[in-house]
Amino acid sequence: MSQAAAGSLPRPMCAGTLALTTLVLGLGSFMNILDLSIANVSVPSISGDLGVGYTQGTWVITSYAVSEAIMLPMTGWLAQRFGQVRMFVMATLLFTLASLLCGLAPSFEMLVGARVLQGMVGASMIPLSQTLLTTIYPPHKRGLALGLWSMTTVLAPVVGPLAGGWLTENLTWHWVFLINLPVGITVAMLANILVKDYETPCRKLPVDYVGLILLAIGVGAMQIVLDKGNELDWFGSPFIVTLTVVSVMTLALFVAWELTDEHPIVDLHLFARRNFLVGAVCLMVGSMAFFGIVVTLPLWLQSFQGYTPLWAGKVVAFGGMLALLMGPIVGANIHRIDARAIATFGFVVSAAVSIWSTRFTPDVDFWSVALTRLLMGIGISCFFLPLVTINLSGLEGRQIASASGLSSFMRNLGSSFGTAVMVSLWSHRATVHQAQLVEGITDYSAPTQLTLDKLAALGLPHTAGLAWINGQIQTQAYLLATNDTMLLSGLMMLSLVLLIWWAKPPFTIRSGR
Repeated sequence: MSQAAAGSLPRPMCAGTLALTTLVLGLGSFMNILDLSIANVSVPSISGDLGVGYTQGTWVITSYAVSEAIMLPMTGWLAQRFGQVRMFVMATLLFTLASLLCGLAPSFEMLVGARVLQGMVGASMIPLSQTLLTTIYPPHKRGLALGLWSMTTVLAPVVGPLAGGWLTENLTWHWVFLINLPVGITVAMLANILVKDYETPCRKLPVDYVGLILLAIGVGAMQIVLDKGNELDWFGSPFIVTLTVVSVMTLALFVAWELTDEHPIVDLHLFARRNFLVGAVCLMVGSMAFFGIVVTLPLWLQSFQGYTPLWAGKVVAFGGMLALLMGPIVGANIHRIDARAIATFGFVVSAAVSIWSTRFTPDVDFWSVALTRLLMGIGISCFFLPLVTINLSGLEGRQIASASGLSSFMRNLGSSFGTAVMVSLWSHRATVHQAQLVEGITDYSAPTQLTLDKLAALGLPHTAGLAWINGQIQTQAYLLATNDTMLLSGLMMLSLVLLIWWAKPPFTIRSGR
């Protein structure tokens, strides 16, 4: 039995061991979050290699997101049932095995099945890495620990498309999954050695089968709606309508059941705490604003600016540079400054950069777009960490794993909502802008005739000239739609400024034991 399990406190780690443990736990979280986005740019290659259409191929992404979303809220229950260290190590090893199965999958059906397994077994890695970090650091340095951890939530979605694009272009799509093997094995082995003394007691709790079934159906249906809604024309599709009804009804029953059950599988009473509620809502809305742009910006760059997946990934990757530098600085000083003030600064900077980005023009160059992403890193690093700190403040040690799992679920939910809303808005607004721009293009319009005459002088016939004009209109329409999504993202960030001040200090995080 570990010292923690026996009730005594383990000896504090020396500086070197603490740094290595932080790196190990951060790598585990980074690897897991990375797999949410690294396969996105590989879908065309996977579809072609396994003989399925692109639409069917996107289930590689959806299957992982759905299974992880279902399991994330269960982290607290699993940590109590098996112990937080044992659960983290076990989840990491199973995630690594599932990654191997993904990389070796001979058919599309087997790949999707392996991705479901990967999401299920690996979901608890992210919140448990956060929980263990709050456990191994002394109270006055827990802000620094969360600052280092929060970098993984910012960097992984940014690095994912870049790494996926490089691996797919230079090797094969299989390496998008196989790259997890050495990392996963190393993380599991070292974590088992380094944090074994911080194990928590196991409690043989009854299994809440009703809650588990309702959670799986409700969250699974909701995630599929969010992932497939835009592709299937949202509520114009009977499939989406049916899943929406199922999700709403099932989740309503789930909430009622969990609030009254003696041994709930998800502790929804956490939302009754003001700081947890404020932090969770801000985390969800902030993730919607941030991740929605992380998806739509590369789409625009690749579709209308001539970027390859790798170069689009490079633009987005700039967002992680300043976040990487500022995360530890913000974390080390968060106990000296009101977390609400830091979060407010992050919201304002993020909003300002998003609104500034609405000034993009069709001839915008690489460095101009990259600069906006670079500066966005300041805003992101200054709001993710304070939100996590506020979210976990005042909780008992036994509640940390449950709270971390629920907050990770809210972040993932925000990411899914943001992607679905922003991509749908981007497509819809492009159609509106194109219709408005086309109104001025007629055979009797002087500018139109002048343009067609110039094109004819260059050797383009009338039909080809009209096609060229249509292409220019489409490019302009999607640029205006991109600017619309940037504006919405900025307004969403600004809307959180008032809400964050409803949180109540002090914002201290207790031990994760």
